[in-house]
Amino acid sequence: MALLTLPQLERHLFGAADVLRGRINSSEYRDYIFGMLFLKRCSDEFQKEYEKNYAWAIKEWGWTAQEARKYAERRRIYADTFFVPARARWWAGPHIECTEDGEPLSTEHPGIQELTQGVGAELDKALRKLEADNPAIRGVLGHIGFNRQTGQQGKLSDGELRDLIRHFCKYRLRNDDFEFPDMLGAAYEYLLARFADDGGQRGGEFYTPRPVIRMMVRLVDPHAGDTVYDPCAGSGGMLIFSREYVEEHGENPEHLSVFGQEKNGASWALAKMNMLLHGIWDADLRNGDTLTEPMHVVDHANHPINFETGDHEHKRAGTRLRTFTKVLSNPPFSLNYDLAAVQRVESSHGRMAFGYTKPDSKKADLMFVQHMISVLEEHGVAATVMPHGVLFRGGEEKRIREKMLHDDVIEAVIGLGPNLFYGAQLPACILILRRPGGKPKCSDHDKCAENPQCAEHKVLFINADREYVAGRAQNELGPQHAEKIVAAYRHRLEIDRYSRVVSTDELLAADANLNVRRWVDNSQSPEPQDVRAHLYGGVPRSEVADRIDQFNAYGVWAYNLFTERDEHYLDFLPEGTDATAARIPVLTAAKEAELMAAFEEWWTDHTTMISNLPETKQLLTLRGDLVDSFTKELAPLGVIDEYDAAGVIADWWMTNRYDFKALAAGGYDRVLEGWVHSIEAMLAPTEGPGGKTKQPTPADRRRALEHPLVKHLIPEYLAELTKAEAAAAEAEAAYQAALAEFNSSTTASAADDSEDGDEQTSEPIVTEADVKQLRSVRTKANKKRSDLQKLFLHELNAAAEMAIAAGESEPHVLTVMQENLGSRLAQVVTAGRSELVAIYQGWVEKYRVSLRDLEAVSQEADAKLREWLKELGYGA
Repeated sequence: MALLTLPQLERHLFGAADVLRGRINSSEYRDYIFGMLFLKRCSDEFQKEYEKNYAWAIKEWGWTAQEARKYAERRRIYADTFFVPARARWWAGPHIECTEDGEPLSTEHPGIQELTQGVGAELDKALRKLEADNPAIRGVLGHIGFNRQTGQQGKLSDGELRDLIRHFCKYRLRNDDFEFPDMLGAAYEYLLARFADDGGQRGGEFYTPRPVIRMMVRLVDPHAGDTVYDPCAGSGGMLIFSREYVEEHGENPEHLSVFGQEKNGASWALAKMNMLLHGIWDADLRNGDTLTEPMHVVDHANHPINFETGDHEHKRAGTRLRTFTKVLSNPPFSLNYDLAAVQRVESSHGRMAFGYTKPDSKKADLMFVQHMISVLEEHGVAATVMPHGVLFRGGEEKRIREKMLHDDVIEAVIGLGPNLFYGAQLPACILILRRPGGKPKCSDHDKCAENPQCAEHKVLFINADREYVAGRAQNELGPQHAEKIVAAYRHRLEIDRYSRVVSTDELLAADANLNVRRWVDNSQSPEPQDVRAHLYGGVPRSEVADRIDQFNAYGVWAYNLFTERDEHYLDFLPEGTDATAARIPVLTAAKEAELMAAFEEWWTDHTTMISNLPETKQLLTLRGDLVDSFTKELAPLGVIDEYDAAGVIADWWMTNRYDFKALAAGGYDRVLEGWVHSIEAMLAPTEGPGGKTKQPTPADRRRALEHPLVKHLIPEYLAELTKAEAAAAEAEAAYQAALAEFNSSTTASAADDSEDGDEQTSEPIVTEADVKQLRSVRTKANKKRSDLQKLFLHELNAAAEMAIAAGESEPHVLTVMQENLGSRLAQVVTAGRSELVAIYQGWVEKYRVSLRDLEAVSQEADAKLREWLKELGYGA
């Protein structure tokens, strides 16, 4: 059976929403789809183990079918997968309920895929029984109800739920069926993002945009042996991506322990399910309010305490907070909090060492910050998202900031762009935090104050509020922006108008105002205007000098775009400004060609690193090597700077990261097959309500044909199809033109006959025979195009099989990847070149016509007017 690709699985899972669309509100899709997905996944994995145990008992022990079935029903033998009880099994039964030891009972169940009546109630019972038999998911599925009222529309009918079941029957959801491990987890993340989009502001309750999470994980840099904690876990993204980060560095993710707490029950359930679908069974996730009841505590012997059972007050006595090496979180912004409840636990935990804000002021933000600092190990580090207000608000928050600066717990403040987070259109920031005395020590303490690389008693400010990709509803932190932020933080770089290191003494002298723009002003400078140039003409040499580095990067000496006027001003060339602007791309061509040649050489030198991935499995090590070498070899040539270079390849990696995972899991053949299957999925009919199928649209067919693999595998077919499509379009146009001409002449002839029946009419230019002949040509052209279109998948699969058999998957995959990266590089180069043209045209708009020129023109026009009036006899 062909392995499922991620695009196929994503399309399949979100296609479940199409089955429900129009029957319930989009905000209610989530629970139904996640519940059905979890049931199907658990059953598919369990079925494999169940059948293996059944077959083993017959083969190895010679047991009867009845004895083997009894053995396969024993719950205790399923240590590495969920035990799925008879009521919750998906595949066709009958399934007989049994005791824990496998003794059959009298009740039978048909299997979920065979349900016909009372479907909602049966699905709910299946979820409850699955929870009851598996303590690891206790409470996770309780909020899902297939049989409940859905708004004003009542319950989903049996037929509607059967449509949903039928949809989920399309694919088996075992790890063995996926092109790379953890693919189901990746698809779950895709669903979370889609549901967060649909939820709008409410999406922020459980979902932090993944580009921000990935960057935050890189900032704290977790490794095997670390402990990672999120006190406001949402859907668990911070913890999951920490594990992924460790795994992609070639380390064992099982050696990273993850902990979290989440107040909202539905979000906690999402996080638990997210962990389990990512294969993370040992995550310690608690449901409760972190501020009033922190649940990750240990006793005097450093043993964890479980608050889920027993008296909380008794268990809290004699305990202390558990500490962690890394803390990552995005707490809900500007909440009220219960001051008395927080103070009740302070005698045991002492978290709020820097003070309290007013509890009714919607300012719990710094309460969360203090909790995170208090749970850090000695050299631990925390990264948390905060609203900008915590940086500059007065009153109690100011006093808290002052104490935090005195204790030197703030390592960095990173300003982010607007509208990156659901429900928070204003810009947010990220605080990097340490315990008192926990910042990395400077090797030369005497020179600490002058050394920006030293973090003690200093705060690094990074102003990245202009670093985002604008979106229609939501902006996004691009990989290039994340690269620049991470580089500035890791190396404590001071970059003009972007980052700066400020001493805590200077910050305290400024009333502990940490507003990023106060310390790093990145506001755009006003466009310079030279009054003398406006009056008398010329282009100021100073303005050209200010831009000289940009032109030099492209190999253009900017002064050659002008002619000399005097020591302070230049003139435009006699050839005209349009001609000069048109020459700029010609002048940049040599430098651009040099850059692209260097790219080709870099690619040739580094493809071995990519090809070794199936053996090394070290995804992020490969990523780091590619980013570093790409930047090191291309940035010195000019044209693009180091941040643009890093952004280009980081964006390329992020777009293709799942292809790299497939490569690590199964080599180049796996990637090639995956692309072919993804193309097939684009052209596969989709299932709608009532089992009806919807055929692919012309846009779907176009996307399939435009997949970059197609032109490499079947170029001859593609050329023939393109020719046939052009012929069909030409035949259609000729037929329609002839038909219109024939109808027009026929109508005109009829009108002439009605006016004067005796007058002889001329023969029409287009006859009925001509129309019929052109219609026949159109029919043949359309048939040829249609026949070729039907051959597309056959040709593609045949070519893919031949390539794999001939051992040619690697060059095909690498060529596609190279072209993709090369096109991204070319886009950045083109944008830079266009900016040079825009700079020149800006000078043209400002200085081409001076006041003196305007006066001369006005005087000339006035003289002509006077002369004309004089000729008419009106002169003086």
